[in-house]
Amino acid sequence: MRSLPRWVLLPALLGALFVLLPLVAMATRVQWGSFAELITSESSLQALRLSLQTSATSALACVILGVPLALLLARTSFPGLSLLRSLVLIPLVLPPVVGGIALLYTVGRQGLLGQQLELLGIQIAFSTTAVVIAQTFVALPFLVISLEGALRTAGTRYEIAAASLGARPSRVLATITLPLVLPALLSGTVLSFARALGEFGATITFAGSLQGTTRTLPLEIYLQRESDPQAAVALSFVLMIVAVLIIAVARRRVSA
Repeated sequence: MRSLPRWVLLPALLGALFVLLPLVAMATRVQWGSFAELITSESSLQALRLSLQTSATSALACVILGVPLALLLARTSFPGLSLLRSLVLIPLVLPPVVGGIALLYTVGRQGLLGQQLELLGIQIAFSTTAVVIAQTFVALPFLVISLEGALRTAGTRYEIAAASLGARPSRVLATITLPLVLPALLSGTVLSFARALGEFGATITFAGSLQGTTRTLPLEIYLQRESDPQAAVALSFVLMIVAVLIIAVARRRVSA
């Protein structure tokens, strides 16, 4: 604390209040007397279960796709690398609704790939699979950014030393590279899960809002906001608590 200039304290406190005050305000609007009843309706429980299941699947997909992609960006050099990195990060700045439209025209019934899939009897749009794809699309950059930065910071000296001793590339990756960046991998996975859990725009555009099939908790909150505002507030509080617990547990494991 002594190494920081004193003027940093005020904007830091304002930044913390900027994030925390709306959450506190929302908590004050929860009707605690009927809280359990509001969050245990059949539609709410279905939405919560679907959100947790699809977010976990999306996080796994982000690991499977994101780890090789981050390795490619951090450990290789080829013409167009900067362009590829920019394209990978597009979902971070793209409005989720636009992402949903892009997915719809890619694997929707009349999409670029969807037409061929339709001939095989495979329909993706407006299904639970579509929810996972939409969540993965918006969450993947979070894992790639976290892991690529860690890979660049870790350097390649240990990998070079292992390779000089005769270790094969796959063995170097499994025993040297990934253990070195494991905290970043865990952090990126949790960020991806949290982003998938809160995804709304791409999901409703690409997957729709079918109860028990594509209606995740954010979509349920949006619908309840019109018909039952108190239920929407209670479900929003539940989503906030789940997100906080996930991030807290992940940070504890990473720091350990």
